[in-house]
Amino acid sequence: MSSSVHIPVLFEETLAVLAPERGGHFLDCTFGGGGHSREILNRAPAGTQLSALDRDPEAAVRAEAFKRDFGDAFHFYNFKFSRLDEVPGAPFAGILMDIGVSSFQLDDENRGFSFRKNAPTDMRMDPRNGISAADFLESAEHSLLVEAVRDFGEEPRWRQVVDAIVGARGSGILGSTATFAALIEKTIGRKPGSKIHPATKTFQGVRIAVNNELGELSAALPKAFDALDRGGVLALITFHSLEDRIVKQFFNKKCGRPINRFDSRPQDEREVFAEMLTRKGVTAGAAELAVNPRSRSAKLRAIRKL
Repeated sequence: MSSSVHIPVLFEETLAVLAPERGGHFLDCTFGGGGHSREILNRAPAGTQLSALDRDPEAAVRAEAFKRDFGDAFHFYNFKFSRLDEVPGAPFAGILMDIGVSSFQLDDENRGFSFRKNAPTDMRMDPRNGISAADFLESAEHSLLVEAVRDFGEEPRWRQVVDAIVGARGSGILGSTATFAALIEKTIGRKPGSKIHPATKTFQGVRIAVNNELGELSAALPKAFDALDRGGVLALITFHSLEDRIVKQFFNKKCGRPINRFDSRPQDEREVFAEMLTRKGVTAGAAELAVNPRSRSAKLRAIRKL
């Protein structure tokens, strides 16, 4: 389950809640390398359909093999999952979203998602649209930099990092992942004994901002629930506390539960549209953690539409 073979995290747990053996039409909103899509089709009965989405143009190339393998049972759409309501064939028996950057994107040294290999600071999941991370760092208003580093990256020393970014504008430092990461390390230092690079949180926050990841998720969730058939399952895998909070609150609302600790409405005022399939977020077991460090922050939540 190393990143080199791109096996999705929480693989069996996700397939267990989606239950492709039921058949029907499934929607994989984050195709990536197609690990989930392939196994859904492999385990499903004849006549099952699967549609997949991914805004990354490289995913469209990988999807060509699926078209050869599965023929008319597989359909691919090269756009972001907030547009899932444009996919024909609803209602769906199951919808999956595996949120965040994929192993393919992290491992591609030209995409600029990782500081482990020097590359232009791009970070766009769809390089055809929007501005690169370098352009964002060079031009974003101060408040947007703060949001990216402090809120999305959850970097406790955000003030120093934001000041360093502003001070480096026009120098070329922000245009390279290596020099950008070195700037952050020089600014806030490395904790003694820590294996985590000091630029990790900032890179994460900038990536989330450049791709509008939280906005995409918030827009897609209600569309996904509306697109489910009765008895259909909506499954989400998140890797970040902000993503998980959005999913948890949406699922709680649909299941008639308190949205958060401030929600004190009586039960008779709550509408119930779904049942929770995961009482708490499902996390990776010891065996998966041992071979796939990326799974340590993964959390699966699922609901079934009533």
